[in-house]
Amino acid sequence: MSTVPQITLNNGVTIPQLGYGTFQITPETTKDAVLTALEVGYRHIDTAEMYGNEAGVGEALRASGLAREEVFITSKLNNSFHRRDDALRATQDSLSALGVEAMDLFLIHWPLPTIDVDYLETWKAMIEIYEAGQSRSIGVSNFQIPHLQRLIDETSVVPAVNQIEVHPYLTNDAVRTFGSEQGIATEAWSPIAQGGVLEDPVLVDIAERVGRTTAQVTLRWHIQRGDIVFPKSVTRSRIEENFSLFDFELSDQDVAAISGLNKDERTGPNPDTFDYVPE
Repeated sequence: MSTVPQITLNNGVTIPQLGYGTFQITPETTKDAVLTALEVGYRHIDTAEMYGNEAGVGEALRASGLAREEVFITSKLNNSFHRRDDALRATQDSLSALGVEAMDLFLIHWPLPTIDVDYLETWKAMIEIYEAGQSRSIGVSNFQIPHLQRLIDETSVVPAVNQIEVHPYLTNDAVRTFGSEQGIATEAWSPIAQGGVLEDPVLVDIAERVGRTTAQVTLRWHIQRGDIVFPKSVTRSRIEENFSLFDFELSDQDVAAISGLNKDERTGPNPDTFDYVPE
C-alpha cells in the first residue's frame, strides 16, 4: 500500500496529503463509495453539509472497522448557516450525521461577500466551534486574498486550510503563495478541472513518457507542488488509480511545463461574486 505523505497544519494537526472527495456522490451511494476508498487505503475523506452525504460517510467509517483516529474527516458549513447561532446548530447537525464527537477539519464553504451576513461573524463562530473541541482544526474554502487578510487582521486565528479551485488551467498561484506565507495549507478542489485537462497534449506527452495516465500525472503535479488533493470517483479501478501516486516522480521541467498551462480558467463559480444560499 502506498504511503501517503502527511502535512502538518498551523495548529500541529496532521492531514494526509491525498484524500477521497465526495462532491456529487449521491447520499444513496456514498457509503459504498467511501468504504471502497477506505479499503483501497485512503485515510482522509472530504465531505460537506451542502453535499447531503455526511451520513453516508459516517456509515462507511463505522462499517470499515477502522478506529476513528485513523481517518481524517473534513466537512464544510453550508451557505445558509453563516450567522453565529445557525453555524453552531449546523455543526451539531454535521457531528450527528457523521456520528463523530469531533471533525478533524471544518471549513466555511464560501465567503459569500455580497450577502448581508458578514463572513467575519461566521469565522468567529468557527473559532467557538474549534475552542469547544468540535473540530480539531478550522479553515475556509474559496476565500480570496482580501477575505483571508481580513480574517487574519481582525481575529487571532489564522485558518489552517484554504480549499480552492486549483488545476493546470487555474494554478491560482497568488492565493496559494499568500496562504503559504501566512501558514495556510492549500487544498485543491477540481484538481483535474472536472476532466477538462486530461487530453491536453503536454499532459499526454508526459504521461506517455512516465507510463502513467494523465490523471495520475496531474494529481502528482499537485502533490509535488504541496497541494492537498482529494479526487473523486465511484469506480474502484479509478479510486485505486488515483491512489497510486507515490511510486513515481515528475521532473522539475515537467512540473514547470504543467504549471505553464495556466489560463486562469475556472470550472466553478468566482468566489468574489458567488452568493448562492440554499433555501
